[in-house]
Amino acid sequence: MISANARFAVVAVLLAGAALFLRTRTRQDLLPPGPSLSALPFQFDGWTGADLPFSPQTLAVLGPGEYLQRHYQEEKDGGAYVDVYLAHRPNQHALASHVPTDCLLGAGWSLDNSGSTSFSVPGNPGFTANRYLVTRGSDRQLVLFWFWAHGRGVASQNWADFYLTLDSLRLNRNDNVLVRINTALRPGETAAQAQQRLLAFVAQLNPQLDRLAP
Repeated sequence: MISANARFAVVAVLLAGAALFLRTRTRQDLLPPGPSLSALPFQFDGWTGADLPFSPQTLAVLGPGEYLQRHYQEEKDGGAYVDVYLAHRPNQHALASHVPTDCLLGAGWSLDNSGSTSFSVPGNPGFTANRYLVTRGSDRQLVLFWFWAHGRGVASQNWADFYLTLDSLRLNRNDNVLVRINTALRPGETAAQAQQRLLAFVAQLNPQLDRLAP
């Protein structure tokens, strides 16, 4: 037999949880002023970037948020490149609307291999990114993507949702950045070699994310 005190405690917890849920759903999250994604530097050490514009139709499909596509060419090593796609979403409810795997498949790419890779960046805790090797005809590309919010990177969309709910309570913040970078595998190059190029690029890119989406 459950005591009256125990029943009261259960009801109190359920009511508190319901109140907390309603609070997170109804209050206005704070999006502090800051630089736009276009403030991402065009020059990194050994790399020069150029914007890839979005069509009005693409922006209409993407919905609310700020978006950037940029092509970075390596200056020293035979012209290897890294493409960067950033999507700064105003709240977590827009997070799942478009993920890179959907876009890749829609563009005719096939997923040859999928998994994850962990790495650390100076000044931030280590985190895990999704890793995909994709092919289209004779072309091969290595793709990394992850979700970044308030100094924290995660690969899992479920974990991104969980942390953003906590951030909404702690910081009154519910925004996030989806980060995707990809590079083509050159003739004779392995996926591991292409990954080293991406990870070296991430070491320069990631500190900028804290500035653009603090």
